[in-house]
Amino acid sequence: MAVSLTQQPPLDRPLGWFSVGLGMAEILAPKTLGRVIGVGEQSTVLRMCGVREVVSGVGLLSGRAPATFAMSRVVGDVMDLALLGASLRSPDANPTRVAATATAVAGVTALDLYASKVDLQSSMAEAGQDVPVHVSLMINSPPQEVYQFWRKLENLPRFMSYLESVTELDQHRSEWSARMPGGMQLRWQSEIVEDQPGRLLSWRTVADSEVNHVGSVRFEPAPDGDGTQTQIRVEVYYGMPGGSAAVKAAELVSMAPEAMMSADLRRLKQLIETGEIATTRGQPAGRRSMIGRAFGKVES
Repeated sequence: MAVSLTQQPPLDRPLGWFSVGLGMAEILAPKTLGRVIGVGEQSTVLRMCGVREVVSGVGLLSGRAPATFAMSRVVGDVMDLALLGASLRSPDANPTRVAATATAVAGVTALDLYASKVDLQSSMAEAGQDVPVHVSLMINSPPQEVYQFWRKLENLPRFMSYLESVTELDQHRSEWSARMPGGMQLRWQSEIVEDQPGRLLSWRTVADSEVNHVGSVRFEPAPDGDGTQTQIRVEVYYGMPGGSAAVKAAELVSMAPEAMMSADLRRLKQLIETGEIATTRGQPAGRRSMIGRAFGKVES
């Protein structure tokens, strides 16, 4: 059965109270809870998780920016599963209890995914276009060539990390599909409202889309250049759930729209200039993560 984009998910309040209750247990009795779930005495990590749970729960119960706090629960679930996996390297861990806890967390994750998807779709469709993104970058390629690469919209998922696909329906309309954190998928249609070959593209999402934004990209010859370089300038106004407050929160985990767009343009630069995007996959690992260090009590 289809869910209305304006419907308030019935799971928000139960998940909010659950989050507050679990968070308080993690803060007040981390040693006892650690033994119950099989990870041993990890008081510091559990208290940190508890603070996150309480913040997410209070946010859901407040009814303000529900998509932001529902998404934080999904991200928290993923972190919890990673922590549980890492805890198996500790001699204090009880694998049977850890496995049972992971199964329970996976079930809660499914509920969080459902609630956050409905919240996110509703909030993104209704949010005002009040989150500005302004990003520019120099690319060693003529403006006409950079424009032609961008104008073929099917190229965009090659460097925009969140995009899965873009399908051109005609000269002006296209259908977009994006993968969000937690595996959620969003789809929308955009239409080009101005097209100046080699100079400018501007667009907007069509009515009733799951996201709401307008934007433009300019392809300008580099100042004092010989026409072989392009100053690309992207300007987008997003309807982001939670508005500027959500943007500030996203900056803490490098998921703010401006940071993501800057990274995308750097990938575009690599793709146009070298034909490929540099990656660190397969290279030797460096310093271990906080999760690895927190549960790294391995006997030598």
